[in-house]
Order: sequence, then C-alpha cells, then structure tokens
Amino acid sequence: MVAREGTRFSFPLALALCVTSILGWWQTGAEGRDLMVPKEQATTEFEPTEMPSLDVQQRGVPQSLFTWIKMARGYEVEWDTFGRKGWFTQDPRLKPIAPGTTVFTPDTPAVYIVFEVAPLEDPAQFAAQVFAIGADGKTGDAVIVQDSLEVPGHERYGFLELKKPSSQWPQGKYVVKIYITSLGQQPFHAVNQVGTMRFAVTDHPSADVTPAVPGSPAR
Repeated sequence: MVAREGTRFSFPLALALCVTSILGWWQTGAEGRDLMVPKEQATTEFEPTEMPSLDVQQRGVPQSLFTWIKMARGYEVEWDTFGRKGWFTQDPRLKPIAPGTTVFTPDTPAVYIVFEVAPLEDPAQFAAQVFAIGADGKTGDAVIVQDSLEVPGHERYGFLELKKPSSQWPQGKYVVKIYITSLGQQPFHAVNQVGTMRFAVTDHPSADVTPAVPGSPAR
C-alpha cells in the first residue's frame, strides 16, 4: 500500500519535472540561436543617390509637395481676391519672371526658384543648396550658396533666392539640391532632399549650354 501511494504521488511530480525540463530547454534554445542567421554585410563605399529632377515636370502632375516649381530670374507678387474688388487674401500669389531659365550670366545677382505647394496644414521649411559640377561631370562637395524659407501653414507660394557667391558667378554648370522639412529640423539633411534642379553660368547666355542631367553626357 505504501509503495502504491508512493508511485501514485511520484508520477505527477516526475511528469511536472519532465515538462519543466523540456520548456527550459526550449526557452534556452530559442534564446541561444537565431532562426534566421543574418548575412554578413559587405563593406561598400557609399554612393550618392540620384534624386528626381524637378527641371522637367508634366502638366498637372505634382512632384513631392510642389504643385509646380520653376527656376527664374525673379518673381512678381499678385494678390488673390475673394471675388470682390479690394478683398484680399493673406496669401499672395507669386509669379516667376522668365520661368524655365537655366542659363545665367556671371553678373546675375541671384537665381530664383519659385514654387507653389498644396495648402499646408503645418508650417514647413523649404531650402536649397548649390553645388558646382566639375569637368568630369561629378558634383563637388563644397556648398557654393544656399537659402531657406519658412512657409506658414495654409499658404501655398514661396521662393528661394540663391545670391551670387561673390562679385560674380564662376562660369560652369551647377546642381541645386532641394529640401523640405518640418520646422525645427535640420533642413540640409540628406533624408530631407526631395529633388534637384540644374543651371549653367556663361558669358554667352544665348549659346547652347544645356545643364547636365543624370544619365546624359556632359558637354
């Protein structure tokens, strides 16, 4: 009778110990090895990513937040109304002067980028940096000139003013990197870049000087 009672009470105990041992082995095994062994990452040189070109846009097809964006020689201000003369809105309409201009002379005071966006719910910061393109077609690392603009919420128009860096622009080809970010963030960070635009500077603006575009041979 004693032996039977001992067997009766020891079997559940043995079963519990067995289950505990199996669970402990499973947890240890799960923690000790990965189901998917990660591949070794090769060390590679970082290559610049080509961003979308904002120079050529299809009519009615916005790019990024832009309804349209134009390189120009300047801008004019046109005030919208609510349909009644003298009732003006708080958001002036900007009209680019000579939109689509991509060739400038060395004495050009500034290159303008004029744009329209969908009405913003929150303020945003738009920015641009200019880099020189070398004879080998590669973009330089040095920033030639830059500008940024804070656009309040519910406004649509803005412009960036890229002033000549010194007494005149050095002749050559340039690429402009365009950035959009929220207020308070670093505007010129690579993750905030949304596209590029290009222009050229020459003594003969009427000559056929086409800014290089990705994938095309440099002239």
